[in-house]
Amino acid sequence: MDYSHIEKPDLGYRYEFSIDELDAMNECVEAHGFAIIKNVLTEELVEDLRKSVVEVLDPDGTLGAGNSFTHTAFVEHSPASWKLFDHEPFMRVNRFYCGDGGLTIHRSAAIIRNPGSDPLGWHTDWHGFAEGPPQNAGDVLNKFSLPSGLWFYITGSFPKHGGLAVIADSHGLDWEGPEGFQLTPDKRSFHPIGTEPHSYVGFDVPGMVPLFGEPTDQLVFATRTYHAAFPNRIDRVRLSCGVGFRPKAYKIDAPWPLPDTAKAFIKALPERYQHYVEEYTGIQNDWRPDDAEPQADAMMG
Repeated sequence: MDYSHIEKPDLGYRYEFSIDELDAMNECVEAHGFAIIKNVLTEELVEDLRKSVVEVLDPDGTLGAGNSFTHTAFVEHSPASWKLFDHEPFMRVNRFYCGDGGLTIHRSAAIIRNPGSDPLGWHTDWHGFAEGPPQNAGDVLNKFSLPSGLWFYITGSFPKHGGLAVIADSHGLDWEGPEGFQLTPDKRSFHPIGTEPHSYVGFDVPGMVPLFGEPTDQLVFATRTYHAAFPNRIDRVRLSCGVGFRPKAYKIDAPWPLPDTAKAFIKALPERYQHYVEEYTGIQNDWRPDDAEPQADAMMG
């Protein structure tokens, strides 16, 4: 389906802010679950990140039409992304959410979605609904009260280009799903009432907000906000990436050994950035406890 007919919505409240309006931005995130910070990146940084995402995710150009690929440790392989650590607007946002008591790189990712790629179903990244011991890496890393989304859609976010969509006001613990839908048993997604409990793929959902963003903008959504991505229906590769921090005081006893790629990243990182990796865990996507049952891979937009 072609979503080029979808226009930027007028929601009756502001959700776009400048870098000098972080308090107002966060009020919007707390009230509605999302916001956009305009012009966080420079055009030069955008171009560097575009090149880096392609070099890391599809260096030989063999991904193929209609396909997508997600890298869940992008920062480890992308020296271009390290430039963000010297970019004051970017770091200002992270300090706003993490405080001034020291920052640790928490997670990073990059996504390439070729023309013709399918939409991504509705989901929340938060694993705090799960009870009992961790069953996967997300259960270890995705339980903090920090924004789940601090993304850069570095080729732009709009519906016909695989752009991001969120459901306004879906970030509350008591949210029960959109009208006409019910949450899946794990509460990670939702489905139409009366259907099988699978992640819903479609954009006829009450409360859906398509996010229109420029490559320099940062798209923010709250810890539990439900989100999805449109299919890429134009003849241009869609690229996105993000590097997220957590307060250094948030200690994580990762049940996996530090991966070799993380060790190499720490060794290669310049001395002036070493304080950002003092508590870095890396990620082992295939980690499971010995008694875990097979699970589906995590979704990212």
